[in-house]
Amino acid sequence: MSYSFPDWLLLIASGFVIGASKAGLIGAAILAVPFMAMVFPAKESTGALLPLLCFADVIAVILYRYHAQWKELGRMLPPAAAGIVAGFLLMGRITDAQLKPVIGVIVLVLLVLNAVLKARGKGAVTAHPVAAVVLGLLAGITTMLANASGPIMILYFLALGFEKEKFVGTIAWFYFIINLVKVPFSAYLGLVTVKSLGLNLVLAPTIVAGAAFGFYFVKKVPQKPFEVLTQLLAAAGAINLLF
Repeated sequence: MSYSFPDWLLLIASGFVIGASKAGLIGAAILAVPFMAMVFPAKESTGALLPLLCFADVIAVILYRYHAQWKELGRMLPPAAAGIVAGFLLMGRITDAQLKPVIGVIVLVLLVLNAVLKARGKGAVTAHPVAAVVLGLLAGITTMLANASGPIMILYFLALGFEKEKFVGTIAWFYFIINLVKVPFSAYLGLVTVKSLGLNLVLAPTIVAGAAFGFYFVKKVPQKPFEVLTQLLAAAGAINLLF
């Protein structure tokens, strides 16, 4: 497949925002999903995106290797893994076009609920222990079917009150593990191919550049603006899923 100049711009932008998102600008990777879908058919775009995400995950866990909160990861990873299996079984029965609006509505409702509870001096609903199971399962299904679980994970981990490095590091390790779990399923479905891996190799420098930007962003932006921007990106991701 040959790519036009606009295609290359979209591909380069995808690589950059993936790297930036994984290393600090959490939530920005949602932009890569529509960018890739403009270049490839829906299923092919999922396969082209996954190796880029995995490469960015490796960079992120190296940068934040001392910041992961394993107690919370232990709660979230098992239901997310179960969600990946469920998503694999649902392939062909539910399309991403059917799933995305549902996830978008759920995320927006949870954002509003969290804001209301916080204004009343109460804990966020997404910080409840049951939320780890429910949101983990939803995240696993969504990431397998549409690579669009970012807003869900932002809601859950942000509600736990982590400082920005712990927040980014915990999400980095979560997706590093989850995306590795997804690889054999995607390969079995023929979504990851030799051709897509060749393109991923070409785009690797854009991931590195984006990761450098994201890492710098975390270091320079204070905690409160970081949290506000992250919530705005989660809301933008949810709206994107709706439309």
